[in-house]
Amino acid sequence: MRDTAASYSLTSDGKDFSTFVCLWQTACVKPLVILIILFVATGSQAALRGWPAEIKEIKYRSAADKSDQPSLHFAPKTKKARPLLVGLHSWSSDYRQANTSYGQWAVNHDWHFIHPNFRGRNRTPSSMGSELVVQDILSAVSWAKQQGNVDPNRIYVIGASGGGYAGLLMAGRAPELWAGVSAWVPISDLVKWHAETAARKLRYAGEIEAALGGHKPVPGTPAHADALKRSAITYMARARGVNLDINAGITDGHNGSVPISHSFEAFNALAEPKDRLSPALIGEFVKTAKVPVALRKETAADASYGGKTVLFRRKSGAVRVTIFQGGHEIIPEAGLQWLAKQVRKEQDSPPEK
Repeated sequence: MRDTAASYSLTSDGKDFSTFVCLWQTACVKPLVILIILFVATGSQAALRGWPAEIKEIKYRSAADKSDQPSLHFAPKTKKARPLLVGLHSWSSDYRQANTSYGQWAVNHDWHFIHPNFRGRNRTPSSMGSELVVQDILSAVSWAKQQGNVDPNRIYVIGASGGGYAGLLMAGRAPELWAGVSAWVPISDLVKWHAETAARKLRYAGEIEAALGGHKPVPGTPAHADALKRSAITYMARARGVNLDINAGITDGHNGSVPISHSFEAFNALAEPKDRLSPALIGEFVKTAKVPVALRKETAADASYGGKTVLFRRKSGAVRVTIFQGGHEIIPEAGLQWLAKQVRKEQDSPPEK
């Protein structure tokens, strides 16, 4: 859902795909049938609605299971080496989500672009950070590199909410690949987020359980181990040295679904000890939705955030965390401008995936 000219709110994450869910109610059946017929009739045209005309729907072969996976794609006509932007959909969406700012940026700046499905909505065992998801995203990058001259030192990933989670996950699973990762309002720990959303009676707790085979991630159970395996925080330390930009709106977790503690904990996993935020300070951020008094001088003037004031920013090595005046949302221009300045750093030796 578009919030302002400069940002996209994700508080209604996925509603475009779940509005017509009352199959058991007679009044909903006929509109639903009409909706299905219209979707089948219009096919890929509907999928591309709102996207630049240059963005095309394609399929590529995933190395995970040799399946053909859908995606949106753009390759510039220039033969010069150009950056590749990987756009990741949010928790409750798929490759058709209207992340059109990403595509428009790619077209305007002659960047390669791919917007993969990576198994769609996060509510099945094949989705939510599975090995299939990781390989789907890596295969999407490999396929896009075969379609034109991609600069290997300028491959970027951007996403918000579930896309921010997937971005953090990929930073840790394939750190040698990325020049920059811009993660907005991300989930870093699925076990913690399950507890948080269950306490607030949000549907995401049930979706996490569905992706874990119908089980709650209770400590000591296989589902708990599976949730940790799928969590970005498990691999965060491997992303040390990757240019990583983590952003969250100060009120997320109050009027949004992901407490900003997830952003801080991802930052802490990569930051030097002297730069980490204490549990007490993180707790104050989360409880009050305000910057603690002791940290109020750590701000920044950043025009790329438009009307959204940067309330707190801290950098440690290659990782940066920014808390802005807002909620569960992304400011695409800020993320894209930051990515455009990043160049891949050489890794001493690629870690195990």
